[in-house]
Amino acid sequence: MSDLIKPGTDDQPAGDYIEVTANGEMYVKEHKVTIQKGDRLPPTSKSGNCWKKAF
Repeated sequence: MSDLIKPGTDDQPAGDYIEVTANGEMYVKEHKVTIQKGDRLPPTSKSGNCWKKAF
């Protein structure tokens, strides 16, 4: 899925991101972060998970 972003990726648009599994499903333990323009996405709580921009 092209809308999944790996942890540690730089220069993402500012806003809220939610942690999802590798296949894009909502992670059981909801984990949401807010980043500013140019910030790096933090590590996920489980290896293999990714971030997805919340709308």
